[in-house]
Amino acid sequence: MSAKLEGIFTPTLVPLDERGRIDEPELRRFISWLIERGVHGVYPNGSTGEFTRFNAEERRRIVQIVCDEARGRVPVLAGAAEANVKETLDACEAYAAMGARAAAIVSPFYFRLTAESVYAYFAEIAARSPIDITLYNIPAFASPIDVPTIRRLAGEFPRVTGIKDSTGDLAFMMRMISAVRPLRPDFSFLTGWEAVLAPMLLIGCDGGTHASSNAVPEVTRRIYDLCRAGNYAEAMQWQYRILELFDVMIGPFEFPDGFRAAAELRGFRFGRSRQPQTGAQRADRAALAKVLQCILADFALVAPPPEGCPPRTGQPPQDKLGQVVFEVMHELEKRGLI
Repeated sequence: MSAKLEGIFTPTLVPLDERGRIDEPELRRFISWLIERGVHGVYPNGSTGEFTRFNAEERRRIVQIVCDEARGRVPVLAGAAEANVKETLDACEAYAAMGARAAAIVSPFYFRLTAESVYAYFAEIAARSPIDITLYNIPAFASPIDVPTIRRLAGEFPRVTGIKDSTGDLAFMMRMISAVRPLRPDFSFLTGWEAVLAPMLLIGCDGGTHASSNAVPEVTRRIYDLCRAGNYAEAMQWQYRILELFDVMIGPFEFPDGFRAAAELRGFRFGRSRQPQTGAQRADRAALAKVLQCILADFALVAPPPEGCPPRTGQPPQDKLGQVVFEVMHELEKRGLI
C-alpha cells in the first residue's frame, strides 16, 4: 500500500515565457526550490496552476516536467480536472505512466449535479483508474461532494485515498473525518484553504494544498511542523501572519495573480498570465506588489522596497484586514491611482 498523503502540497504556478509558452527551465527551477524549502509534495494542474488556461497536451507536459524534476524526492499529486469521465481516465493513465503518486479529480463542473450523480461520476473513474485518486471538493466552482457520498466512495473503492476540501469549513471537515476515518484510517484529509490551516490541523486534518506555499513554502511548512509538535500557540501566531499575506494575494488581485506576484518576489520569472489584463489592472498589480513586498519583508524573506513601507498600525490580529486595506490604499494613492 502506498504511503498516506500528508503535509504541505504546493498547487504549483506555471511560469510562461515571453510568447506565453510553458517556461520549462524556470518551472524546473521552481519545483526544486519548493522541495528544497520543505514542501511535502507538489500538485501540478490545480486551480492555482490555471489548468483551464492550458490544453490537454500542455497539462500533460506540465505533469511530466514536474514528475521529472521531483525525481521521487516528494510525491506528485497530479490534477486531472477534466470535463468528462473519458478524458479524466485518459489523464489518469498518462499520469500513472509518468510516476505521479495520485490524481486529484474535481467534482463535475458546469452542470450542477445531484449527490447520486456525483457518486456515479467518481465511482466510474475509481473502478477503472490505474492510479490512486483524491476527491477535490470546491463547491464554489463545481458540484459539491457531501459527507455520505465521500464515505460511500471511501468504503467501496480502495483507489479513492483522500480528499482536498477547499471550503474552509471546519465543521464540514470534522464531519468528514468522523464519518470516514474509522472506516479508512489510511484516507487523507487535506484542506485547500490556508486561512485556516492551523485550526484544520488541530481538528485532525492531514495537511493541505496551499497556493500561498508558492510564495512562502517555509511558513506553511513551519505551521504544519508546529502543529504536529503540539505547539498550537506558536502555530496560531504564524497563522495570523500568513492570513494577512493571503488576504492581500487573494483579495485585490484576479486569482491567482496575487500568488504569482508574491512568488516573483522570491526570485522567479512567471511572465504574463494567459488571462488578458487591461492597462489599469497592470498598474494596480505593480502597486499591490509593493504591498506584498512589505509583508514578505516582515517575514524576513525579501528586502523591503527602496522607498520603504507604510507604517504598521500595531493593531491586534483580529484587525489585520484593516491594516492590509490601509497599506493597499496607501500604495495606490502614492502611485496616483486613486
